Amino acid sequence: MADEFAKAMHLALIVADRSGTIRFANPAFCDMFGYLPENIIGQPLTRIIPERMRGAHTAGMSNVAGGSKPGLAGRAVEVCAIKSDGSEFPIEITLATWSEQGQFWAGGTIRDISERRERDARLMRLASHDTLTGLHNRHEFMSVLAEKLSLGAACTLLMMDLDGFKDVNDTHGHLVGDSLLQAVGVRLPYLLGENAVIGRLGGDEFAVLLPDSGDPLFAQSEAARILEAFRKPFSLGGLELELGASIGIALSPSHGGEAEELLASADFALYRAKAAGGRAYRFFETSMRNESQAKRDMRDRLRRALQNDEFEMFYQPQVDLATRSVVGFEALIRWNHPELGLLLPGAFLPSLEQSSLACDIGWWTIEEACRMAALVNRPDGRYRIAVNLFPQQFRSPHLCDRVGEALERHHVAPEWLELEITEQVALNDADASVQALKAIRDLGVGVAFDDFGTGFASLSSLQRYPLTTLKIDRGFIRDIRTRPSDAAITKALVAMSREMGLRTVAEGIEVVAQERVLREIGCQEGQGYLYGRPMRLMDALACVDRTGGIATKIPSTGR
Repeated sequence: MADEFAKAMHLALIVADRSGTIRFANPAFCDMFGYLPENIIGQPLTRIIPERMRGAHTAGMSNVAGGSKPGLAGRAVEVCAIKSDGSEFPIEITLATWSEQGQFWAGGTIRDISERRERDARLMRLASHDTLTGLHNRHEFMSVLAEKLSLGAACTLLMMDLDGFKDVNDTHGHLVGDSLLQAVGVRLPYLLGENAVIGRLGGDEFAVLLPDSGDPLFAQSEAARILEAFRKPFSLGGLELELGASIGIALSPSHGGEAEELLASADFALYRAKAAGGRAYRFFETSMRNESQAKRDMRDRLRRALQNDEFEMFYQPQVDLATRSVVGFEALIRWNHPELGLLLPGAFLPSLEQSSLACDIGWWTIEEACRMAALVNRPDGRYRIAVNLFPQQFRSPHLCDRVGEALERHHVAPEWLELEITEQVALNDADASVQALKAIRDLGVGVAFDDFGTGFASLSSLQRYPLTTLKIDRGFIRDIRTRPSDAAITKALVAMSREMGLRTVAEGIEVVAQERVLREIGCQEGQGYLYGRPMRLMDALACVDRTGGIATKIPSTGR
């Protein structure tokens, strides 16, 4: 009866005598361990015990058979067992001992807990790894970092943010964005090797721990290798996706002896790298702490400003110097701060240019410029609207798509729009810049180099760029009457621009005498307070004389 009951049970049952010989095993046991009954009955119990554990098992059985009270009787314990094919697996066994007619017996109820162990391991992985990329998650990465730092080891921490990831998400959707993050999660470990500890801290932010090295030269070389690796596009399902990276570097112990402190230092450096236009790395400097906190506070306020429609575009006239007729306007952003009033760009652009908001606000400025172009060019089309690009926009792989969509949405001819970039932004990545500018020109949109002469561009390098306009910095115009060197440089720039077929716009003209000198040296167009301050949309429209001249009275609103 007992045999029939045991056979019917789902649990594996086994009984052994005093010598450790198996005397009974039910079908569930045979299935679990891979034996036929005739092949396991009569075999030593050690047959199912891994070799490394057999000594302890034999000693324990001898003690219990000799009369010692079994400490584990009635308690479920987890141990390893071995199958007929030699493979190990985890079991949970509950032991019992008894005497029958003076004979010692030991029995066990066995469960295969492989699935439970796998589930526990899976939960542990979920608790410590990012589910999307398989890299360490933030909690686990910080735990590893804290452990390394607690040992007093020198470490290098790289904080990395992906340049252009938001554009991919916005254009191709989150599924493609997730696939791109997974691809990054493959490329980084392959590039950096097994010694590097890599984590995804959230969104498109990654961290790399280079343990046992606080050498700034090594950190610099690894950061440079990452930037170089990101020059290669990511190929996903027929898409060629361009990404860049910005990297902040902090070294322990000099930049922080605790995990959160070192992470904050690397984060400060990361913001400085993004402020440089991205695709760059920067080391932490102590001065960054206060500066970065102030900029973070400013970015929070800027985010609220965008949500609350507090930004406004002002427009400054650009005129033909020979006739003083208006030929266009430069669109300039202003912030209607609810407490501080109207703020000029210098009060908030440094913080904005480091933020992911730069693209969002930048696309808005292009929309507004196109709206103005549509209004000012009705019924005829002879005025162009120039608008500045943020570095993040210029490096966006979707710049041309965004511009083209804005032109189409507002029914604006491409030649009515001109995009301005500084030479510094273009020179950061000359090859990519040339391609981006060519794509813009292919749309028919104008391209202007702003503040030319204040950076490091050589005159010959201009031949590489498909420009339409050269804007001479106001610094050369201010003293053009009294400083021969400024007059000579301006004259050379104007002559070179003419030879290259470019339009030349002199900025910062405030008095008639400056205008006179510029006309004499052949400068075509000008912009400055002499012709009008930046003004609101309706004031700008009012200052246009439909016969082609500048209005007799320039509205004075705005700054």
